[in-house]
Amino acid sequence: MPAPTEYVPAAGTITMFSTGWCGYCARLKQQLTKDGIDFTEVNIEEVPGTAEIVESVNGGNQTVPTVIFPDGSSATNPSLADVKAKLAA
Repeated sequence: MPAPTEYVPAAGTITMFSTGWCGYCARLKQQLTKDGIDFTEVNIEEVPGTAEIVESVNGGNQTVPTVIFPDGSSATNPSLADVKAKLAA
């Protein structure tokens, strides 16, 4: 299921759904920042309706980080290398 259009990012960037307490989210944010990859973070505990978006692309699970790419596809807990490869494709 593709992501809702309001969360599909511009080319070369990603949207990352996260929570404030997620260690994997913090690690990916740090890696993206260090590598100069722009991202928009959306906290699923603070933005109404976003937990349901995460569930819809993760088989009913609220797994974060969930990343949305410019083509509307998603990845769950991707590595920095995965993000870079997808953005370069």
